Amino acid sequence: MKALFCLTLAAALLTTAAPAAAKKSRTQRPTNEHKTDSRQIEAATRLQIFLDRANFSPGVISGRYDELTLKALALYRQANGQPPPAAPATPGSAADVNGLDLASFGPAFVPYTVTEADLHTVGSVPNTPAAQARVKFLAYRNAAEAIAEKFHCAIHFLEQLNPGKTKNIRPGDQLMVPNVEPFDLVAIKDLKPGSDAGVPAANELPGDDNSPSPGTNDKAAGSAPAPSSVKIDTKTNMLGVFEADRLVAAYPVTIGSAQTASPIGDWKVTRIAKLPRFRYDQQMLKHGRRSGNFHVLPPGPNSPVGVIWIALNKKGIGIHGTNEPETIGRAGSHGCVRLTNWDAVRLAQKIKPGVPVSIH
Repeated sequence: MKALFCLTLAAALLTTAAPAAAKKSRTQRPTNEHKTDSRQIEAATRLQIFLDRANFSPGVISGRYDELTLKALALYRQANGQPPPAAPATPGSAADVNGLDLASFGPAFVPYTVTEADLHTVGSVPNTPAAQARVKFLAYRNAAEAIAEKFHCAIHFLEQLNPGKTKNIRPGDQLMVPNVEPFDLVAIKDLKPGSDAGVPAANELPGDDNSPSPGTNDKAAGSAPAPSSVKIDTKTNMLGVFEADRLVAAYPVTIGSAQTASPIGDWKVTRIAKLPRFRYDQQMLKHGRRSGNFHVLPPGPNSPVGVIWIALNKKGIGIHGTNEPETIGRAGSHGCVRLTNWDAVRLAQKIKPGVPVSIH
């Protein structure tokens, strides 16, 4: 099954055009977006929601049959013993959805009434790491960013669904959103900004081992064989979660760059931190070497490591969330493995310390 994880994705990749690797902000529209009629947007969104609800994530919901959606579809079919999907006629055209119960969750878009709690997660975010280190929480920059992440979608897609309504969102406003299970930032941890000010940064806590996991006996992580395992495919930018040899979930990831490649090999999870602080060291991020010139950044959804840090037994390296969900699966990282915040939370719920992680 794990070998098929790579083979199925390789087949899916042959049917799609590779997107540009340029870094995009949360609000930047994809440069290769084609004009699409409303019926195709609804159909593509319905497939993305179906996959998202099944834990075979397409990443950011965009209303397009993009590469990540086709990868997730191929892995969903593989996990359910179905034949691989037929190749789309042209890049961006409708995917093969034969045999899928896409009506299982009701409408693709549902109304959502904005609450006071939604706006409590919004605040001022400085632009530089030095200034960010002086605040208590790296909140969402605006309400549109908060609502888009809550419903797993791109900001520009939220704007498309609600023309003229996203610039000045207030409590009581009603917006149309994708019908996903909402991402609840507050539910991650009942945190008051600054209450964890004395906690060390997640990527500099003691206890990480620099050696691969085979043959080690880490009592803190537990010596019993883990029932689950994680496989990260560096060629396809997909992470698979396995129970025994059965693929049960898959998420798109962004993996290390040429300068700071993700550690190839077999590792294990040592701990999982919610709403982590982060040691921002430019030398470490660019060249993989720690320096004395660093800033400890506070937690929050706009932290470079997002809202979850899953530490591996390789010091300073982890699987974590992001403050740029639209770059996942498309841009480089700094040695670590990044997911959208909502996928990072779902992954953390499926694994625990001691779970083996293979990066190849």
